[in-house]
This record gives sequence, structure tokens and C-alpha cells, in this order.
Amino acid sequence: MACRSCHQPDLELILSLGRVPLANALLTAEELETPAQEFPLDLAFCPRCALVQILETVPPETLFREYLYFSSYSDTMLRHSREHATRLIKDEGLGRDSLALEIASNDGYLLQYFVEAGVPVLGVEPARNIARVAEQRGVRTLSEFFTRELAATLPKADVVIANNVLAHVSDLNGCVEGIRTVLKPGGVATIEVPYVKEMVERCEFDTIYHEHLCYFSVTSLDALFSRHGLVLDRVERLSIHGGSLLLFVRHTATERTTVDALLAEEAGWGAHRKSYYRMMAHRVVGMRESLKSLLAELKDEGARIAAYGAAAKGTTLLNCFKIGPDVVDYVVDRSPYKQGRFVPGVRLPIAAPERLLSDQPDYVLLLAWNFADEIMAQQAEYRKRGGKFILFVPELRVV
Repeated sequence: MACRSCHQPDLELILSLGRVPLANALLTAEELETPAQEFPLDLAFCPRCALVQILETVPPETLFREYLYFSSYSDTMLRHSREHATRLIKDEGLGRDSLALEIASNDGYLLQYFVEAGVPVLGVEPARNIARVAEQRGVRTLSEFFTRELAATLPKADVVIANNVLAHVSDLNGCVEGIRTVLKPGGVATIEVPYVKEMVERCEFDTIYHEHLCYFSVTSLDALFSRHGLVLDRVERLSIHGGSLLLFVRHTATERTTVDALLAEEAGWGAHRKSYYRMMAHRVVGMRESLKSLLAELKDEGARIAAYGAAAKGTTLLNCFKIGPDVVDYVVDRSPYKQGRFVPGVRLPIAAPERLLSDQPDYVLLLAWNFADEIMAQQAEYRKRGGKFILFVPELRVV
């Protein structure tokens, strides 16, 4: 396979996680007897543009037309989104004659704050079930995949937002070209992506799944945008999702200080070298052994263990480490769209978080570790009664 960004033909393998089910393909009870659908999950590195990427491409229609991740079920995401919207409205001087367009706008979790401020919006969201929820919230939404062809038919936008979507796009160059097309000459595109440095150094290997095709450094992003006549104008580091980048992309540069600083920093730690990324492959083995050893020890002591978060990263961890019903009794999740279903592969049942209080398991394996503070605060009563959480990123610990 050629690089998704620069089309370099010789990619170098970093990590192989075997065959894994689609992370968000949660099963209904009727589907439990159906043979598991699994795909190879191999991570590779492009020596030309430094893009880290998986080798398998599952058709986006399979992944995203009916989707079960609703952003509004995270209080952390809502706070972050309100702050981001408020900042953009102020900094870009947006008003009733402006347009804020979001790619992969989900259930309107972010655009709702522009609507509240009287700024016209347009969401582009391929998952029909989620787009309907956004429309009910008063967020104008087009249920389509964002492509360069679709972009040519859309109105020009003052602000284009793409949060945690660039990594999901199979036609990476087409998406960026679409952003260039739809962005007004003086407008700004703000794009959030998980930072590959955090993934490697915190061993966040469970963020690797078939929806996440790419894992970005500033080095790889700068090359990608410049190829399409866009400028990576500013970059900010964020703590959300275990460590992310907030990119400000424009048609012409206003200042490149933060970009140049991060490019120099990445040259220092080796964003352009395969050896840097191979570090994570070795650490995954150690993480698997230590976590499985702890869980086995707890089970031998008679402990009952549940898990929190039927998130995509949970599917990766449970299946790659082969942690199934013999160890974990069930998973809880706040989203009612996931409750009553089963985690693919390991086929653990998903219940509402209230079950932790009615059942009071001894330990909860925190799969959605990127929202650890929020979840443990919500489960204060469970912890008060003696329940403990097991976390494994960035290190294994019981709290």
C-alpha cells in the first residue's frame, strides 16, 4: 500500500495487532451467534513524509453510515466544545452574516453553541442516525461524507471545523482539498487531531483501530497542507483525548512561530525516524503482561471485575489482550445507544453505569481512560463504597 498522504510506495511496519473486529460495531443480542468480522490491524510509517498510518482501509460506508458514538454524552467534550466555539466567535468576529461549517459534526455537540450565539451553521455528518439527532437540536445538518466533490457544492465558510475526523478519512488529500475549496479567503479552519507523540510516549496503543487511519505529527501535517496550497499557521497542544493538537489552517500565513517551534522539537525527538515509533511496540508487550497478570491475580483472590466505557479503544484493548468474560463480567457506558449491546469480539454485555452501584463489583477496568477524571467523579458513590478503578495509561495503577 502507498502512503495515504504523499503516495510513497514503501511503508515500514511498526506494530502488528493481528486481526481485530471493527471497534464500534457493537453487537445486538441477535448477532451474537454470527461469526465475528475481523480485519488486520497493522501500523506503518512513511519514511518520506513521516505519516504514521494503518494499512487496512475498511469502506467508510461500513464504518460510519450508522454510528453509535454520540459526543454529547461526555461532559468533558461539551465543556471543551463550548470554549472552542466561544473563542472562535470572538476571535473571528462571527455574526449573523457568517457561516460556521463542521465536518463530521456528530450530534451537533459543538455547532449548537454557534446556533445559541446567532451564527449560521452547517454540519456535514455521514451517520444518518446521528444527523437526525443534530437536526432535532436545531443544527442544520447535511447527511453526507465530506469530499472534494461535495465541497464544491457548499457555501463558502468563515470557519471550518474538523475535530477528530482527519484521522478517519480514507481520501486524506481529497478531504484537505475540500477544506481549501470551502474555506473563504480570509477564513480559518480549526482541526483537532490526536498527537502521535502522546500515543507513543504514553503507549496509547488502544487508540489504534480501523476508523483511525492516520496518526499525525506536525511534520506530517505541515507537508500535507502545503501540498494543497494551505498554510499550517498555528498549533496548540491540548490535553483532551490523551494529548491532541489544535491546528489553525489558512490560505495565507499570519504567523508560524508555534509551528516552527514544534517542527524543530519533532526533529529532535525523531518524528521522521521509524525507530522512534518502534518504542511503542516493545512497550505494548510489557503493558499486556502487567495488566493481564494483575487481573489474573485479582480473579484468583475472588474479585469481581467490570469495565467502564464501551469506547472504540476498549474494543482494541479487550480483543488484543484477549480479556473476555472469564475476567470481566460486563462493561458499563453512559450512552443509551450502546446499552443492551455487546462489545465485538469478546462479546461482553454493555449496561448502564447505574449497575456499578446495584452490583458493586470490586474493581472497574477503565477503558475510556481519556475521560478518567470525569468518570471517576461521576462514580464517587461507587468509590465511597470501596470500589476501585484500574487504569493502565500512561502506567498501570489501582485508584
